[in-house]
Amino acid sequence: MADIARLTQVIEPEATALGFELVRVKMTGSDEERTLQVMAEDPATGQLIVEQCMALSRRISAAIDAVEDSGEELVAGAYHLEVSSPGIDRPLTRPKDFANWAGHEVNIALTEKVGDHRKLRGRLLGLENGEVVVEDRKFGRIAAPLDIVHSAKLVLTNELIAATKPLDMSGADEFEETPDEEKVED
Repeated sequence: MADIARLTQVIEPEATALGFELVRVKMTGSDEERTLQVMAEDPATGQLIVEQCMALSRRISAAIDAVEDSGEELVAGAYHLEVSSPGIDRPLTRPKDFANWAGHEVNIALTEKVGDHRKLRGRLLGLENGEVVVEDRKFGRIAAPLDIVHSAKLVLTNELIAATKPLDMSGADEFEETPDEEKVED
């Protein structure tokens, strides 16, 4: 298994050098189907475009290779490297994410129960005194310590789409519509 904390130590300076913020480093899958998933964002847009993902991917690969060439094994065995933008329905992984995305719908899984609840779904109210506060759809206002949040993700809603800055749309006006092909009858 990979040491995610150590990988983050190697990856984060590469993201920072390109002017990006690291959102998440995660290893998924098993055996030969493992993927090292790196999510980062450009602070100006909250996203990355393809060229930015490619640049970060190259830097991460070179940094991991350099560390492993010095004799330290960061990831045992084969894996795929996936560098991406967090997307619109992004994971919330940092304290500032819970503050920045307050007002939007969220799904949260906890490592331990708060009251009788291990899963929360509702409007994110923000972060208060180290606790994530949610207006849960069924149970009302619930506050959970940030350190017991296992995972948190925004829910794709029209409100979230409207609040998200659009990706780079350069070249979008260059597409041409073509008429549908004529239906061929037998």
